[in-house]
Amino acid sequence: MARTLVVTNDFPTRQGGIEAFVLALCQRMPPAEIVVYTASMEGDREYDATLPFPVVRDPSGTLLPTPQVARRTSEVLRAEGCDRVVFGAAAPLGLLAPALRKAGARRIVGLTHGHETWWARVPGPKGLLRRIGRSTDALTYLGDYTRSMIAKALAPQDAARMAQLTPGVDIRAFRPGTGGEVVRKQLGIASDAPVVVCVARLTERKGQDILIRSFPHVLRDVPDATLLIVGDGPHRATLEKLAEETGVRGQVVFAGAIPWTDIPPYFDAGDVFAMPCRTRLGGLEPEALGIVFLEAQASGLPVIVGDSGGAPDAVLHEETGYVVDPYNPVAVAAKIVPLLQNPERARVMGERGRAWVRENWTWEASVAKLRALLDYPAVSRD
Repeated sequence: MARTLVVTNDFPTRQGGIEAFVLALCQRMPPAEIVVYTASMEGDREYDATLPFPVVRDPSGTLLPTPQVARRTSEVLRAEGCDRVVFGAAAPLGLLAPALRKAGARRIVGLTHGHETWWARVPGPKGLLRRIGRSTDALTYLGDYTRSMIAKALAPQDAARMAQLTPGVDIRAFRPGTGGEVVRKQLGIASDAPVVVCVARLTERKGQDILIRSFPHVLRDVPDATLLIVGDGPHRATLEKLAEETGVRGQVVFAGAIPWTDIPPYFDAGDVFAMPCRTRLGGLEPEALGIVFLEAQASGLPVIVGDSGGAPDAVLHEETGYVVDPYNPVAVAAKIVPLLQNPERARVMGERGRAWVRENWTWEASVAKLRALLDYPAVSRD
């Protein structure tokens, strides 16, 4: 039986997008086929006991491609009878590929998530990414944008072996009718108020400030509209102050941080989802994809997407939502207002979005793609 060693620094008990992605893939693979090698973290012993597959923890708190980690992962690969490897994040752990190949790995796949796009633009990291592409059998990508950026760092023959692998969306969890009316009642939002919802960490890149700046323009045409901001982060105090300064504080609700398992009703509380994300640091920090856009569409909402990096890959422009200039609050308002004024239009776009997610963005499809990548014959390097 084929067995896969998942080598990853990103795994619970840490919380984050990559951690959730890697865990979800592991949980949907047959437990007998999976072994995870990851870093030590607070509470890991208790957490690992709840999982149906074995987890081996490195003594270090951060897993890096050091000679010691190469030795320890190679020992686990042999001891557990694994002949396949998945790197939870190809950069930098993909640098372990040659050692694991020597230890008996027949097939090696590296997952990419978006931070590799800046590796591909900086001379030193670009060379390391090229080495990773050469020594793995396939690197995955989230969408057209991330593929185009990462491919620039790879040899042409290695770029040709890239394959799309995205996080999936649980369309049973994210759907219309999950309790939005209860959330509205808890937050003091009228049941018939038009609501724009944004679910994201409160950081400068996510664009909640542009949403707040757009709201005076929204309220001129939809005076009873509410902006529901879900999440927390370092930008919260700045956003609250901005809402006061722009005169819309009474129409902006800050819900705070909500556990992921409790998030679906917050999407359901909205009529339109908007996150005008933007690229920072001179192009080095774009939005790689934006799983929240897909979760919102699965929840039956039209989406307003910032034109940053791979975010446009997560929407069908003018069919399930709109891609907007993330620096222009007037342009953002111009797309929000018609959707709030015309609920039927919003409903049709939301239904199209849910169908699109169901057809193209399920976890079942993602796991099938990964299994296919792991089962392909090894690539000759002669």
